[in-house]
Amino acid sequence: MNTLETDHGPRRPAYEALAHDLKNRGIDAVFGLMSDDVALFVSTLDAIGVRFHAARHENNAVAMAEGYAAATGRLGVAILGRGPATANALNGAMYALRTGSPVLLILGASAMAQRSSGGQAPSPDPKAFNVQGVLGAAGFRSFLATDAQTARQMLANAIDATQQGTCAALLLPRDVQAGLVDDPGPMVPPCAVPAAQGPRVAARPAAIEAAATLLGRSRRPLFVVGLGAHRSGAREALERLADQVGAVLATTLKAKDMFRGHAYNLGIIGSFSHGAARRLIDQADCVVVFGAGMNPRTTSYGSALPQDVPLIHVDLARANIGRWFHADVALVADARSAAEQLIGALPERAAADKPFHTEDTRLRLAEFDPASEFQPAHTARTMDPRALAIELDRLLPQDRNAVYDAGNFLQILPYISVPGPDQLKNSVDFASIGMGFGTALGFARGAPQRPTVLFVGDGGLLMTLGELETVVREDIPLVIVVMNDCAYGAELHFLKMRGMPVTTSLFPDVDFAPVAQAFGFHAETVRTLDELRRLAPLLQNPQGPILLDCKINASVAAAFHLESAEHERKKA
Repeated sequence: MNTLETDHGPRRPAYEALAHDLKNRGIDAVFGLMSDDVALFVSTLDAIGVRFHAARHENNAVAMAEGYAAATGRLGVAILGRGPATANALNGAMYALRTGSPVLLILGASAMAQRSSGGQAPSPDPKAFNVQGVLGAAGFRSFLATDAQTARQMLANAIDATQQGTCAALLLPRDVQAGLVDDPGPMVPPCAVPAAQGPRVAARPAAIEAAATLLGRSRRPLFVVGLGAHRSGAREALERLADQVGAVLATTLKAKDMFRGHAYNLGIIGSFSHGAARRLIDQADCVVVFGAGMNPRTTSYGSALPQDVPLIHVDLARANIGRWFHADVALVADARSAAEQLIGALPERAAADKPFHTEDTRLRLAEFDPASEFQPAHTARTMDPRALAIELDRLLPQDRNAVYDAGNFLQILPYISVPGPDQLKNSVDFASIGMGFGTALGFARGAPQRPTVLFVGDGGLLMTLGELETVVREDIPLVIVVMNDCAYGAELHFLKMRGMPVTTSLFPDVDFAPVAQAFGFHAETVRTLDELRRLAPLLQNPQGPILLDCKINASVAAAFHLESAEHERKKA
């Protein structure tokens, strides 16, 4: 390293000190794309044992950092250049900001000497970009290191900002990075490893009394459980409470499979719910929401829940209660604490007072066949995406991570099971296609103990095709399932529902398998379920990168698009 001995003791370039500070924080992996602005910093990190995972596009580098943070709960770091590099990353940065994952963007910035030239006109900078103005307008906290001596403190401040579950940016001008700093040793302690469960906050006794009164009068209670409840470690307490009062359990999309194996698990509520669940949901006479925001997608614009029944909303953040959907009783608490308080406040009901908890209901849920709800729409050269998903669920390893890009093909999501919410990642927080590939790369890096499967549409894959090389170069054992409908599927159905021509949303049938093979993938084109079944040995124990180009019928519309169209029609 470039340590320099002076009369004031050892000194080193700021980029070296910053690299060691990151390592001392417990960071062992960072993501990014090489740029001259940050080349010395990146090279130093890699040299001291902090692995630099390079993407082929800045957008995907940020998504990789977010996927890693989501999989591990640790800080995800993306290191990028200034100007156009930062501009390229803005979509991914907005996505990371919306997810609630701790992500730090370390960005090159214009030299301080160019910002203040002593009265002389600065030299032209073709990469000039008002990054602070743009990031501030988009809602980011950014920290500019204005000199080498304060750069380390700015890094500490930026990391601290991310610990609230957000994305923050540190801006590092190249001349600041090159400046010499004193070398006093480690400046800051390692990043605290997040607790497996969130903070414990009990609800006010009066609120528990009011909720217990409503729930005590109910005979058919429905629990709607979100990711916040999972993060509070509430599963066992919620199952005990449900068994005590005779409730059925449904989850939001992000908490999918939280109650997998429970006799009265209804699966996902809202746009992705199935018929057996909807019949019970419609009969509920009280709804208790634990750690879920109740946004319009969760409630299917209000139609997913029974009308005119009391609703109790439990959330650690007061602002989330009643934000999207009415709440009759508010419990400001973490889900686990509130569930335990309600267990103590309510008596055990007799079996006769639990009309939801019957052998008939248990069998109906246990024996429910999702394939019974649709007639497969196969063609000679394409598959029904729902039938495809059911077959993939059977063939892929059961202990898996599932990462989804956005798109019409998300209709497959209810049919693909995972061990629990920690193994599911849906990259739709900024409603942008193309976020899934980078996210899957980071997620696989953060959770390598089980195979990661990326589900992506042909449109999203074509936006991020260069990352096929990243998979092979980084030796990430990813399985990519391309849901290829030769269209922008969401837009196709949007136009159809409005009686408009759809030609502009349709594309030629691109065969991705030979392209992926050229990068080093084992790749197959799949047009029928029989062709898929012949790949069973490959899928049951996937080794190395695999890509399946699955040709699906574009005419099958996702239910959430139909619900959205109907909602817009009613508004009009």
